[in-house]
Amino acid sequence: MRVFGDPLSLILVMIIVVALGVAAVVGGELYARHRATSVLKKAVECVSGDHASVSLGARPFLLQLMTGNFSDIVVETGGSQLGKAKGMKLHMEIADLRLPSPGNPHGTVGSLNAEISWSNNGIKQTLQDTVPVLRDLMIAVTTTPSDGTIQMQAGPSKITVRPQVTDGGLALQVLNFSNFGFTLPRESIQPQLDAFTSSATTNMPTGIHADSVQLTESGMTARFSARDTSIPVAQADPCFASL
Repeated sequence: MRVFGDPLSLILVMIIVVALGVAAVVGGELYARHRATSVLKKAVECVSGDHASVSLGARPFLLQLMTGNFSDIVVETGGSQLGKAKGMKLHMEIADLRLPSPGNPHGTVGSLNAEISWSNNGIKQTLQDTVPVLRDLMIAVTTTPSDGTIQMQAGPSKITVRPQVTDGGLALQVLNFSNFGFTLPRESIQPQLDAFTSSATTNMPTGIHADSVQLTESGMTARFSARDTSIPVAQADPCFASL
């Protein structure tokens, strides 16, 4: 019996085979993309302490897995916190991420751009939590974009600082510190602010460094970047256990 003697039957069989192949590829693509997105999202949420979203771009993810080159990754957090920094939101774009290989044991990041937004209320909460002298005293934090300063009213104390980029990180330079109307040495508060900003924004992985900082009426926005840097050897961290 000639099952495929009819040309129409042969064409139908070929169409079915192609359709099944496409379905298998599409199914594999969707599963791999969903799995990778879920794993990355979980890691980011663990590190930030906030909910997050992850996008892997339009390029077929199975092809990215085969080549070990990821061309377009976008990460964004919700804005509740970023680690110890309350009220901080991250938007990060990574391009040309290459995984470790025999010829490149550490892997590289071709381009990384990140923007961090920090609300006035978040600055207030964070400084209350991390700077002992300000704990239980912080009343208000306001920003003045026209002169690039942040004013902090802490009980009877008034502190004026200017955010700036220093040594690849962010610093809060104390311009004025007064208590009950009397001017106090800036050095009495500067080390504590330095310790906070240093732990939050310097010595970051993958060669990330601060490029600029600017103030808005509602807070502060800083931009960070990295170019053609090696991925450091991963350390034991429960947040990355599933990667």
